[in-house]
Amino acid sequence: MENIAFSALGGFIVLLAASFAVAGLLLAQRRVSLEFRKAHNDTIGVIYGTLHVTFGVIIGFTAFLVLSKYTTAQNTAASEAGDIVEVYRLAEAFPETQRDQIQQIAKSYAQEVVDEEWPMMRNGQSSARAEALVEELGRSLLQDIEPSTESEQGAYAQELNRVHDLTQDRDLRLLHLYTGLPPILWVVLGVLAIAIILFTYFLGMENAHLHRWAVGVLTVSIVFVIVTIVVLDHPFGAGFRVGPGAFERALNTMQGTGYEGIEAAG
Repeated sequence: MENIAFSALGGFIVLLAASFAVAGLLLAQRRVSLEFRKAHNDTIGVIYGTLHVTFGVIIGFTAFLVLSKYTTAQNTAASEAGDIVEVYRLAEAFPETQRDQIQQIAKSYAQEVVDEEWPMMRNGQSSARAEALVEELGRSLLQDIEPSTESEQGAYAQELNRVHDLTQDRDLRLLHLYTGLPPILWVVLGVLAIAIILFTYFLGMENAHLHRWAVGVLTVSIVFVIVTIVVLDHPFGAGFRVGPGAFERALNTMQGTGYEGIEAAG
């Protein structure tokens, strides 16, 4: 339902932009004669072509950046969920008291991320409790566990590495949450998009209806691409966002269900 609502909003924005663009064209056709526009077709065409190529290069580069960000966000979430599962699994090598403590923190962290933090990320926020649980996990390892056997020492070293990886993956996920494309890039895209549409007003086309359709289709295409970039630049925001599925599967694993499936998926 959320994706449908977001798609409807995106479609409304696209159609609204196209309506404004065609309305501007109608005004230009009334104020500027066809003969005047036809007389300057060559000059306008050169400038328009330059703007079009420049916009195409920048929009392509921007699309690459946000698609890479979205894919990295998916992989980071999956890696973080895998880290917490390994933290839980490696704790089996510790004495019962320390084992239960580590495993309980690991399950609490995954539950907190699914139930509280993921909904909060839609609004650009993170969970302070999830952060505190990660810190508690690190303190528990450093202060409460003293490996005595060789197997415990090996598991302890691996556990420390996994907690380190978990912290890094969490930091990277939150970095994708808090940061986006540089504002100057949005300004450049917006200015070039408007300039391209405005320059189409002054092209001299004999068929006025065809001219309006061309401007409308061009505007729809440009705005649709920009809306797609906005969505991909917010991988944990509203709409087509990265979901908490990896953490839900991690919870199932730690609760003793579906471990083989998780291993296969990883």
